[in-house]
Order: sequence, then C-alpha cells, then structure tokens
Amino acid sequence: MKALVQRVLSASVSVDGEVTGSCEKGYMILFCATKGDSEEDIKLLARKTVNLRVLEDENGKMNLSILETGGEVLCISQFTLAADTRKGNRPSFIKAMEPEVASEYYDRYCEELRKLGVKSVEKGVFGADMQVSLINDGPVTVMLDTDIWK
Repeated sequence: MKALVQRVLSASVSVDGEVTGSCEKGYMILFCATKGDSEEDIKLLARKTVNLRVLEDENGKMNLSILETGGEVLCISQFTLAADTRKGNRPSFIKAMEPEVASEYYDRYCEELRKLGVKSVEKGVFGADMQVSLINDGPVTVMLDTDIWK
C-alpha cells in the first residue's frame, strides 16, 4: 500500500468540471492499494501518515504532524503508483489491487485518517477521470510504502 503525501497550501479535485473535494493547508495524498495489502496495512499507513512530521513549526523546521497543526487532507485514489517500469517503456499495472477491493481500501484508509484525528478528509471519485490542482508547499513530497516496513 502506498501513499504519496504532498504538503500543500491548498488542493482540489474535479470530475466533469465539478469540484468533488478540496483542502486548505495540509496534505494532498495519492493513495494506491496493491495486491497482497491487508487491513493491517491500512492502519499502519494511516498511523504513519498522521504522525509524519513534515509541517513547519514556529522556527520553520519540519517538525510537526498534521494532527499537531490541525491541517486538512485531500485523498485521491491513484492506481498508477503501482506501475512496474522495469521492462520496456509501457508500465505494467499488474501489482495494482482489483478495483472493487481497492475502492473499499481507499474508503477505509480515509476513514482511518478521520478516526486518528484528522479534522477534514475529503476525497476524489474512485475510478473517475479526475483533474487535480494544488499549490505544493516547499515543495515537500514523501512516499510512504507499507512494503518497506514489513
């Protein structure tokens, strides 16, 4: 399971010209469930996400978590994070979880972020053609991957 966490000043996602989710200062997260992921991966990834200390303290140092700052989250499903580019020039997505299960895991991950204390978690539309806008802050972008913690 992967989450690409971007520190943002603001972000929004639209489907067919209509905004379906947005956030102010906090994180825009691209989420990907991969084959073999479990309920435990959801909880582990969510805990790591909310405790990630990449938000600035009063001295401008990356020292605070989203829980400490009261920041917001926009989470977007992104199966292409499972891309395997080892062979040729066309990525393989065989490692991506089946859409029906991945959709449930995406919803559960967002719910777990809420349970852990994130005040606002908005979402994109799973499986839709989405247009994402953001103002990256820093820029700060961090890949979280449960496979490397096992």
